[in-house]
Amino acid sequence: MPGPSNPPFKLQALDHVVVRADDYAGMVAFYRDVIGCTLEREVTDFSLTQLRAGDSLIDIVDAAGPLGKKGGASPDHDAPNMDHFCVQVLPWDAETILEHLRAHGATASSPERRYGALGYGPSIYVQDPEGNTLELKGPPSKDG
Repeated sequence: MPGPSNPPFKLQALDHVVVRADDYAGMVAFYRDVIGCTLEREVTDFSLTQLRAGDSLIDIVDAAGPLGKKGGASPDHDAPNMDHFCVQVLPWDAETILEHLRAHGATASSPERRYGALGYGPSIYVQDPEGNTLELKGPPSKDG
């Protein structure tokens, strides 16, 4: 494998993730109503909904729609093609977050200290309705 390159650009942030969904409406509702994303735009011709997550977007694409079909067969929940993706959240109150997720029937992990883009800090894993794992990440710990 070649060594590191010296690209003529600097990475700034995660711009967006695209999640293919069997239950398109259910996934949009989950990320909007449970996770708190806001509707950015809908492109009905492509069965695409873009949801605002802070400075980034989470795109939901209907697996049976024109864009979704380009990805092949529907997502396989026994062998996903992505481990998880992570969004930073504030304020961080683990118990309040867990209560909110449980009230919406979401399956969530216990909070743990994990490493992320800003260093070590608390996080909770939650499953979306299609079995994808989303990590909710709190602020970095003062002790590193």
